[in-house]
Amino acid sequence: MKLIFLFATFFRIGLFAIGGGLATLPFLFDLADNSDWLTREMIGNMLAVAQSSPGAIGANLSAYTGLQYAYISGAYVAAAGLIAPSIIIIIIVAKTLKAFKESEVIKSLFAGFRPAAAALLSAAGFGAIALSLWNAAAPVWYDFLRWKETLIFLIFFFLIYKFKKHPIIYILAAGIVGVFLKL
Repeated sequence: MKLIFLFATFFRIGLFAIGGGLATLPFLFDLADNSDWLTREMIGNMLAVAQSSPGAIGANLSAYTGLQYAYISGAYVAAAGLIAPSIIIIIIVAKTLKAFKESEVIKSLFAGFRPAAAALLSAAGFGAIALSLWNAAAPVWYDFLRWKETLIFLIFFFLIYKFKKHPIIYILAAGIVGVFLKL
């Protein structure tokens, strides 16, 4: 029963997470808010691992979430549930797009998807920033902002913007800084 729930949940996420792996984050945050086995903090940790692991971020996130919920079989089922709608939709679109590629309705449909995808990605980005830099459980008001993490964020944001080196350099450097600062 757990695996069916997991597959159905991630099938729904895969069906509506238009825009890529990060677009699954709002759905995962909703799942965390409505479950007792997943927290926003766990999603933040999984996101860090998923982004630094090879493979698609959405598939990695779903696999890590499934692993939390139902161990190894959960990881496979959640990843399969996430990618199944894409495979189905791609097959349907490929078969029918040739006939309708000049249709104004289809063009309008895809034009409407773009802002929705941008909104999902923006919500995911802002959610990841808030998760990394904000501590809602802080006992006093001046501890709400995670100061060390905010400083690291600003430094790396500047470095990425200014020098545009390979992402693995920043990931490794941030990991080293995190270990050094005992974050």
